[in-house]
Amino acid sequence: MAGKLYLCATPIGNLEDMTYRVVRVLKEADLIAAEDTRNSIKLLNHFDIHTPMTSYHEFNRIEKAYDLIRQMQDGKNVALITDAGTPGISDPGEDLVRLCLEAGIEVTSLPGACACVTALTISGLPTRRFCFEAFLPFDKKERAVILEELKEETRTTIIYEAPHRLVRTLDDLYNALGDRRLTICKELTKRYENAFQTTLEEACRHYREEEPRGEYVLVMEGRSRKDIEEEEKRSWEEMSLQEHMEIYLQQGMDKKDAMKAVAKDRGLGKRDVYRMLLEEEK
Repeated sequence: MAGKLYLCATPIGNLEDMTYRVVRVLKEADLIAAEDTRNSIKLLNHFDIHTPMTSYHEFNRIEKAYDLIRQMQDGKNVALITDAGTPGISDPGEDLVRLCLEAGIEVTSLPGACACVTALTISGLPTRRFCFEAFLPFDKKERAVILEELKEETRTTIIYEAPHRLVRTLDDLYNALGDRRLTICKELTKRYENAFQTTLEEACRHYREEEPRGEYVLVMEGRSRKDIEEEEKRSWEEMSLQEHMEIYLQQGMDKKDAMKAVAKDRGLGKRDVYRMLLEEEK
């Protein structure tokens, strides 16, 4: 029988967040694939785990994935761990999972610590709808595309950032999106855990004066529906009623339905729109 891939969540700071199940699976697996074996050996030693370990990271993620799949096809069980948190979230584990599923290898995930969810739950911002952007792209063009998309994003957005790039990222977000409420989290689950509620404007000013230290998770509020509706209303008001009507007529609406749509966009009554259209025609 073929082996299985186990995605094993490991602590993001506090070793007490390691689950009994993950410890057991890491001990019972035939092989542990780790993002950084030098970092992971400390974790394994702490929990007295002596399973053989191999390196699986960004620079060998495809070639090594096929090697791991061959071993699983031969019956070995492989446990995948990342430097911290849940494998497959913004790391090369997603490629291994995809290739395993394509090869018919069973994959299961052992839940545990995850920085993005931990930060979201203590942010004080809406949690019902959220999106995860991980690290913004380094390439200027790709970064500009993502920032443009975030302008219209109404969900709470979670972004990871390293200390040496934090100021640039905050500046880029503020310049592209304007001011937004923001919670900046660092040292999650550790002794000096901090969730700093602020705004983009205040955060830009704060970190120009104070050097960023540690890894950061930014939890940013989405654009409000009210702002979107007000902007749309202003855009309608900049055109004539006839031009506004023409937009809906070109979409295939009849005149009556187009008039209803225009009235709704502008917050007017249908009779008012009809009267104003007659006045424009005159």
